Amino acid sequence: MPEGDTVHRAARRLNEVLAGREVTRCDIRVPEFATVDLTGQTVHEVVAIGKHLLMRIGQTTVHSHLKMEGSWHVYRAGSRWRRPAFEARMVLEVGAAADGGDEAGWRAVGFALGELELVPTRDEESIVGHLGPDPLGPSFDRDEALRRLTADPERPIGLALLDQRNVAGLGNDYRNEVLFLRGILPETPIGQTDAGAVLDLAVRLIRANRDRVERVTTGDTRRGRRVWVAHREHEPCRRCGTRIRLGMLGDDALTERQTFYCPTCQR
Repeated sequence: MPEGDTVHRAARRLNEVLAGREVTRCDIRVPEFATVDLTGQTVHEVVAIGKHLLMRIGQTTVHSHLKMEGSWHVYRAGSRWRRPAFEARMVLEVGAAADGGDEAGWRAVGFALGELELVPTRDEESIVGHLGPDPLGPSFDRDEALRRLTADPERPIGLALLDQRNVAGLGNDYRNEVLFLRGILPETPIGQTDAGAVLDLAVRLIRANRDRVERVTTGDTRRGRRVWVAHREHEPCRRCGTRIRLGMLGDDALTERQTFYCPTCQR
């Protein structure tokens, strides 16, 4: 699933080409909102909050969540799409920039979006109000994030880190990488860890990757060397050589997610 850094990059790119422009075509391919037409309205801005993308157009907010397969693409009007048309859930076209600096229009296409809905902008809190502080947001509240993260000291740290109500934007890759770097098994109760140090490392990592196309946690940008444990089941640990193991962790069977860890480096 795309994590917060990926969504923030998508929002920044969409904002660059859409903000301040008038919508010239609106095609929403979700039954509940298929009759909604935003043509003629102005795109005010596109922002990300955690893994949620908010496109503010007129008095309406288009909310999308990429889930596992979703992505937003930006094209010059009339250019060929890089994904099949049947996967498109929304097509939004805008005209030239109001200042005349860019005469050509743009087309934003949301493919295979896990969630897509429209709400009045005044009601955005109903969608994202439950989220914890976002490390990539303009006013990250570290103390509040730590308070939420440690509210239940018996909860496994691997679950607390993924809970978007605690810290918005952290996903499975960051969970696995941060816990490896701190030498902590995912099942460890958070009250038995230095949760502040874990949080601070997670914040540093996701911020370091905010502008990277490929996520890097090892400091080595070469292909095959970018992560410590994530998706490396049975491969040797880069520190000690022990084979990386795969586990499952969740609040229940429906929410289980994969964990990757080194049984020697993490205890």
